[in-house]
This record gives sequence, C-alpha cells and structure tokens, in this order.
Amino acid sequence: MVSTTEKDGATWYRCDECGLMFDAESDAQTHETNCDSDDDSPSYLQ
Repeated sequence: MVSTTEKDGATWYRCDECGLMFDAESDAQTHETNCDSDDDSPSYLQ
C-alpha cells in the first residue's frame, strides 16, 4: 500500500513495505509491486 505524506509543501508517496519515498504516485505504486522488503538487507540505501 502507498501512503501520502506532505513534506516541505510537496506531496510524497511512501511505500508502506520499506518506507522508500517517491514524488510520483505511479513510481511508488510500481516500486511497491516489485518491493522485496522481506530481505533484511536492501540493495539500495535509504
């Protein structure tokens, strides 16, 4: 699920699985579909 967050006067979309934030809702939804937060060591830095 994607949550909406207001920060610095802009709307951000956060992946509820891993917490990664996006400025476009479509990017967040695409990420969430492929999110593998079950892995304890993600391949990217937050």
